[in-house]
Amino acid sequence: MTALPEAVILDFGGVLYDIDYEAPVRAFKALGVKDFAGLYKQTGQSPEFDDLESGRIAPEVFYRFMESHCAPMTERQAVVDAWNSILIGMHPSRVELVQALGRQTRLYIFSNTNVIHAHVFEAWMENAFGLSAFRSSFEGIHYSHELGMRKPDPAAFLSICKGHGIAPERTLFIDDSKQHVEGAAKAGLEAHWHHPVQQDVAAWLSKRGFEIPAGAFRNQA
Repeated sequence: MTALPEAVILDFGGVLYDIDYEAPVRAFKALGVKDFAGLYKQTGQSPEFDDLESGRIAPEVFYRFMESHCAPMTERQAVVDAWNSILIGMHPSRVELVQALGRQTRLYIFSNTNVIHAHVFEAWMENAFGLSAFRSSFEGIHYSHELGMRKPDPAAFLSICKGHGIAPERTLFIDDSKQHVEGAAKAGLEAHWHHPVQQDVAAWLSKRGFEIPAGAFRNQA
């Protein structure tokens, strides 16, 4: 059996937290944005979204950018709600999953996200589970807007590994975006592409050799 990795880095949205990439497409279309999918998509996006996710612009600047694409007189709250519509919630099994992993390996999160979404999903998790119960399983949680670097840049993965003293070749990375997995592989990590609809990440981790309790599987929680 292949030895367990010494460290695991998990993506957040799409692996642990459920998201709907099409929800903001629909929401912004209703606000008059003709090609939101062309501005923002899982495989690539316009500079303003990159800047928000890298912490280079403030939410106010981003909102003004989006309002410039909306129909005249669109209210700010409608833009806020449309932007946050991508966030669905987290299945309770994911808490037990990360707790199990945290007992068996050094565990981290690396997420391309932004300060707007982070405030929303962390508040949701605090209300649903208690945020500290979730965060305590990780040695480090890295959001791109705080790190100043984004996936799939190999340098971002190497920076995290160096900061925590973990060897890339003994580190497993899991993400639902293929280009991020490719970036991790270029940095020398073991990289696995996860399909959030067709797969349960707990089942794959079990096959990889981790001891996963029944409650960590979505269909048994």
